[in-house]
Amino acid sequence: MLRRTFCHIPGIGRETEKNLWAQGCSDWDTFLQNPAEFNLGTADRDQTARLVEQSLEALTDRNHQFFQLRLGHNEAWRAWPEFRSHCLYLDIETDGGRRGDAVTLIGLYDGNEFTGLVKGRDLERFHDLISEANMIVTFFGLGFDVPMLQKRFKSVPFDQIHLDLCATLKRIGFRGGLKKIEKQLGWDRGEGIDGLTGLDAIRLWTEYCRGRADSLDKLIAYNREDVVNLEKLAQIAYDQLSALTQGLPQPEIPGLTEPLIAPSPSLRSPTGSFKKRSSGTRTGIPKR
Repeated sequence: MLRRTFCHIPGIGRETEKNLWAQGCSDWDTFLQNPAEFNLGTADRDQTARLVEQSLEALTDRNHQFFQLRLGHNEAWRAWPEFRSHCLYLDIETDGGRRGDAVTLIGLYDGNEFTGLVKGRDLERFHDLISEANMIVTFFGLGFDVPMLQKRFKSVPFDQIHLDLCATLKRIGFRGGLKKIEKQLGWDRGEGIDGLTGLDAIRLWTEYCRGRADSLDKLIAYNREDVVNLEKLAQIAYDQLSALTQGLPQPEIPGLTEPLIAPSPSLRSPTGSFKKRSSGTRTGIPKR
């Protein structure tokens, strides 16, 4: 999908992009063979050709900053397959505070191996691990995880392509927090973990600090489920949005237990604020 993307170029929106595809301009290589052949609307032809060439070069070099700046969060899903090999699925836990030192656990999954970094043990390894990533995938990471990590790790630039599945899944009709979406897909977590929430994560950390080592084990297991499931959700989001964007039939989502809310024809990101947690301990954070 990324090689078919033109909406990252100034003057080209989604409608012009669709018009290019309809003209037979299926990808960047096709466009560069004869740029004068295609109607670009109001976009500057020379600038478009120059940026398409830069896009090909950036993809070859795996220059993620190029696409992070031009795709933005709304279209980050388009880059997922090409940058998947250097992607980290990320989720944090906290002690309930809002300062950087409230981060208690950082869960990272690279598609093969899970790493749980624990406060007071190896949290500082995050510097090195995140520096190797070209892309990160989160659930509400734009609103919570990354701002918290920016407070904790002030020297980390966080310049990766960022696919936030909270907003992205809404665009294809999913609603609610991560656990609700998993249930909607028929996914069950392991024994002793199913049904746990972010509030339980705070409780488990408190118990660990009071000497219960098994509470940390359960906290890590809970976090592992969060980040490992993000990869499967990213695949669903990519498949659905790719089909919708190109006007193709949407693929079936295995295990779906209830119909999705019909996606907006414009595929715009949803607006509005999240409701407060039922406990009232945090605002603006959807239940995970």
